Formats: sequence, structure tokens, C-alpha cells
Amino acid sequence: VQLQASGGGLVQAGASLRLSCAASGPALSRYRMAWFRQAPGKQREFVAAIAWSGTGRAYADSVTGRFTISRDNAKNTVYLQINSLKPEDTAIYYCAASPSTDYTGRDLKKPYDYWGQGTLVTVSS
Repeated sequence: VQLQASGGGLVQAGASLRLSCAASGPALSRYRMAWFRQAPGKQREFVAAIAWSGTGRAYADSVTGRFTISRDNAKNTVYLQINSLKPEDTAIYYCAASPSTDYTGRDLKKPYDYWGQGTLVTVSS
């Protein structure tokens, strides 16, 4: 599966963005999906994930309440809605995918096999 992230940009603190991750190849309907981010000088970190069914979700503590992950399997696309952006959200955001048979999302924190190229989000204060 190939993943293409988009939707990043330069925004002011407090603004919102919606990132998209479009997949080509096998249908995403049997893949768990996730967003990660890597800030300058820092390691890549988990942000959010969603089960293939859409019924299970997981979030990093730092983004809970501000970020929402969703998916549209018919469009082979996963989204990350980011509200109330903060300067510390500045990072390259990557989407990732991995085959899954767990519709509840108990495997969301396991490693991911496929990665997109990333989209840059820059938040100015």
C-alpha cells in the first residue's frame, strides 16, 4: 500500500487544520491506520490511530481533546482534524498503515508496516 499525506501548512496558533492520508493499492478497509509526527530535533512520536472498522481509536495524551482521527474506507482516506493548534504541534506529520483483523483496535499501538512521506505543519505564535 502507498500512502500520500497532505493538508499541512503554515498557520497561526489557535487555528485548525485537517490532514488527509490517501492510500493507493489494496483497500484500506482491512488496515489499521495511524498518524505520527516528528518535531525538529525530536524523535518521531505516536499521535493517533484508528481501527480498520473505525470503531476503535487511540490518542496520545498530548493531543487528546484537540485531535480527531477518522477514516472513509470508501475513499481509501484517513483524516486527522487538528483544532486549537499550538506552536509545539509544529512537526512533520506522517500517516502509517498495517494490516489488521482486530476491529476493536486493541492492536493500534503495535508497529506499523507502511509509511507515507509526511506533510509539514508549522504553527506560529
